[in-house]
Amino acid sequence: MEIMIACVLSFAVTAVLGRWVFLPMLRRLKAGQSIREVGPKWHATKAGTPTMGGLMFITGLAAAIVVMGWQGMVAGELTHIYLFLFASVFGVIGFLDDYEKVKRHQNLGLTAIQKFLLQLAAAILFLMLMRFEGQVTPHLYVPFLNVDLTLSWPMYMVFSAFVIVGAVNAVNITDGLDGLAASVTVPVALFYAAVAVMWGIRQLGLFAGALLGGLLAFLLFNAHPARVFMGDTGSLFLGGAVAGMAFAIDLPLILIPVGIIYIIETLSDILQVGYFKLTHGRRIFKMAPIHHHFEMCGWSEVKIVTVFTVISAVFCALALLGLMNIPV
Repeated sequence: MEIMIACVLSFAVTAVLGRWVFLPMLRRLKAGQSIREVGPKWHATKAGTPTMGGLMFITGLAAAIVVMGWQGMVAGELTHIYLFLFASVFGVIGFLDDYEKVKRHQNLGLTAIQKFLLQLAAAILFLMLMRFEGQVTPHLYVPFLNVDLTLSWPMYMVFSAFVIVGAVNAVNITDGLDGLAASVTVPVALFYAAVAVMWGIRQLGLFAGALLGGLLAFLLFNAHPARVFMGDTGSLFLGGAVAGMAFAIDLPLILIPVGIIYIIETLSDILQVGYFKLTHGRRIFKMAPIHHHFEMCGWSEVKIVTVFTVISAVFCALALLGLMNIPV
């Protein structure tokens, strides 16, 4: 019940503030998105659409976890706060990137090395905190195989830091079509909420429920044709939230099935670049990431988002079924 209330509250705050505060504010600030010249030519019509819309669901999520989670905070149960602060660090990195893009009116923000170092530092600090709180162990459960791999703590920390950075940037890459990143993350939020109910992790449930509500409300503005984009502010925050929740349940490898769309998107980009360099100009896909390939094949944005969301939902359902036999 509390998860549902958090979801509804986050939805309401995101929808109301999005419509009456953030959308007008971003338009006044002329926080319009610059479209990459190497992207599909028809995306040029989206230039000027307000970005940094991730502030909408971030605010809705914050309101919900404060209202619904204050008793837990008083009792020292801080998982939802840790997750929000962790995701917010990535959101701030994304905001700085978005600000630079808007300020200079081009699709270039922080340099790749700047973003990587900031993200890596955030990941390491989060892992150190989670280890201090006793919420992570150096045991990697392999989904569906019912196998535990035990690593040394140094190896675990290095591996996990790169998993987090990779997951965050994979979500960022997925944010390339109207409503895509938010839509495929809705089943992911539902998955974590279901795990929280199944295993009795109240704070995780509140966070996941609030994230779900915020995303559903954000889609009122971001679904095709989008009136606002989440920007790096939203996509990096979203990546931090998705990765953070995997570590909150001490199952980082669950990101493989749960984040299957993020992984496919990222691999398509890596394969395209690698093959292009190896063959001196040949391509595997018509355009990468793979959602652009399907656009070039004639699929509409709505069809791509729908198919990708269904795939995300199926893999999240399979991941949930795979966890049902794990003792709490």
